[in-house]
Amino acid sequence: MRVLPFKIPKPLNQNLIVQVDESKMFYNQLHQHEELQLSLIVKGQGKLIVGDSIHQFTDHDFFVIGSKCPHLFQSEKTNEEVKMISLFFARDSFGTDFFDLADIEEIQSFFEIANDGFRLLSDKRTILESLIEFPELDKFTRFINLLMLIKKLCKAEREVLTSYVYPKKIGNRDGQRLQVIFDFVIHNFQQEISLESAANLAFMTPNSFCRFFKSRTNKTFFQFLIELRLEHACQLLNNTEFPIAEIAEKSGFNSISNFNRQFKAQKGISPSQYSIRTMA
Repeated sequence: MRVLPFKIPKPLNQNLIVQVDESKMFYNQLHQHEELQLSLIVKGQGKLIVGDSIHQFTDHDFFVIGSKCPHLFQSEKTNEEVKMISLFFARDSFGTDFFDLADIEEIQSFFEIANDGFRLLSDKRTILESLIEFPELDKFTRFINLLMLIKKLCKAEREVLTSYVYPKKIGNRDGQRLQVIFDFVIHNFQQEISLESAANLAFMTPNSFCRFFKSRTNKTFFQFLIELRLEHACQLLNNTEFPIAEIAEKSGFNSISNFNRQFKAQKGISPSQYSIRTMA
């Protein structure tokens, strides 16, 4: 099953959709769907744009993405294949009132905590073992294991992905505009990007573009650009031994002082402190 922008095609007679993505890169088109998405990164590194936030991902990360929340996985370009196992289902996939049954009261909170999406912080080994076998299971066992998985997620430590509430579904036209902008920024954030060049991609004036982008992402275009650059810098701090000045340059900052200031404002610590903490 291929996930298309803004729509999940549902296979016949399947209430729980299990999808395995294994290729050179993950599906990197901005999209949203009614179903909740539970995704295990078996192998791969990159950035996840979800709602109004940008996050890193790496091997064995597990994410829950809320219903109707726009998102995309942008994997790093490498010679190695990436792999992700995802589960898709909605609250009414197994019947309108199924998750309201008193017998499963202890997992009913899942849909509330899943609204904002989250990254799993604890029990990652048991979740990994559970998700790895999902594609080979029969439908009944998948259903039982899903309930057990939800129970574990309700008790696990989590990091919220986004707090932006989307009042309505983003239409295809707006989604295509955002996709073009995101794709351009993701591939050019290391270079100088002007507001005019981004607005031109959306066929808008700069003022109209600013209003459009803010209303659909809950942040300004330059806030988004800076966050993307900072997440790239964090990846370099985590995985390389480049000097901080070089990391700043490779992340699109034209001065080390601006980089240090923006990093501390977003992360609460300096790049050097972040690097030391990562190495510890």
